Amino acid sequence: MKQLSSEKVSLGEKLGYSLGDAAANLVFQMMMIFQLKFYTDVFGLDGAVAGSVLMIASISAIIVDPTVGILTDRTNTRWGKFRPWVLWTAIPFCLFYVLAFYNPGIEDKGMVATYATISYVLLMTVYSFNNVPYTSLGGVMTSVIRERTSITTIRFVVVTIAQFIVQGLTLPLVSQFSKGSTLQHGWTCTIGLFACVAFIFFIITFLVTRERIQPPPRQKMSIKEDVKNTVSSISWNAMALLTFAIFITLAMWGSAMNFYFQYNVDQKSLYDFLSHFVTIRQEDAYSIGFSAFNMMGAVVQFIGVICFSQYLANKYGKKKTFIVCLSLTAFFTALFYIPTPTDVSLVFVLNFLKSLAYAPTIPLLWAMIGDVADHIEYENHRRATGFCFSGIVLALKIGLGFGGAIAGIIISMFGYVSGNVSVQNESAMEGIRLVSSIVPALLFCVGVMALYFYPITKEYNENMQAELAARRRMAQAEK
Repeated sequence: MKQLSSEKVSLGEKLGYSLGDAAANLVFQMMMIFQLKFYTDVFGLDGAVAGSVLMIASISAIIVDPTVGILTDRTNTRWGKFRPWVLWTAIPFCLFYVLAFYNPGIEDKGMVATYATISYVLLMTVYSFNNVPYTSLGGVMTSVIRERTSITTIRFVVVTIAQFIVQGLTLPLVSQFSKGSTLQHGWTCTIGLFACVAFIFFIITFLVTRERIQPPPRQKMSIKEDVKNTVSSISWNAMALLTFAIFITLAMWGSAMNFYFQYNVDQKSLYDFLSHFVTIRQEDAYSIGFSAFNMMGAVVQFIGVICFSQYLANKYGKKKTFIVCLSLTAFFTALFYIPTPTDVSLVFVLNFLKSLAYAPTIPLLWAMIGDVADHIEYENHRRATGFCFSGIVLALKIGLGFGGAIAGIIISMFGYVSGNVSVQNESAMEGIRLVSSIVPALLFCVGVMALYFYPITKEYNENMQAELAARRRMAQAEK
């Protein structure tokens, strides 16, 4: 495949690339926010059992993700190494998405748990075959620091819109599609709609993107070297730990806040608060209130990404920006333990502050992982983009599974009763408060600690990219 001479990426290509992550987030946000509650309240599984399903699926990724990374690094087609996988996995990804949220009418809870496990493992597996190449693609579209930050910024602006749609419209859509039918019908129609949109987005991503960075021309294929160079890299290990800490926290907090709004927030107080802005029925306070809470967070993150992320990263560097913003995020997350059931306005204020603090970090994570792939090439004169990204996606998926699992296990230990009951006991509500505040805040702090070991500062990255650019020009001239 011919090396593309220019690493300038057009706005159209950046937007097209971003749609691939918007598609993935129509699935990912659903798994992170609604999967645990779907298993407890629609499938009727105990919280600990539902959490175990999520954990088993994430453990399966230990084998799948590195395999995908190795395969994609060795894929050679006229479309590139990574783009074809986005195309090939589009249909199975959307199909398994629907199956993971479909109840075939099984009565036996053991069989329901088995079905949930199999369908979720299949979804997580095809997620790997789609998302590892997709994220790797972002690392080879350009090596220009500002262009890479711009790509990830636009990517996460688009992702925030997808997040807004899933977190804000899922429950209203389920309610609308359930009218005159069953709750399961509402979920099936909603997921089916999201799956169709995701399929279209994946096709667009495949069609408009290009791969510009290639491995050194004389690089010999060696799985042993790829693994050794990657897992021995301090930058890769720091990013893997950071990714694990962030996504175990996001999954835990996202799942817990669903329960938090239904049981820890006084529904009459929530109704009174919402009535200042919209006219609703009191019985709709939970679904509309939780949707409004999520949509407000998504809007604040959207503004934060646009206004602050690229500016702060260019001025102070990705590492410094990430440390400060993630520390503030941990602080505001811990404060969710404070509100009483009637302090609805405080809950929304804390969400505003937490979302604003977290927003600048959203696009930086994947830009920094692209820098890690460059760092490994810089130190070893070998590039294994797919394997590098597959390890990070593995950390993400394990974090996602463990976050939901820990949330389910903790609320079960505190006495949560599954089956969409109207009231929980005081002990269960205390468990919900803990996994909505103190526990995820502590895990965010683990991510902050990981960043202190990340060696790629702003100055280091500029020198590294200049050296790599010189090597590539020399390799191009020798052809």
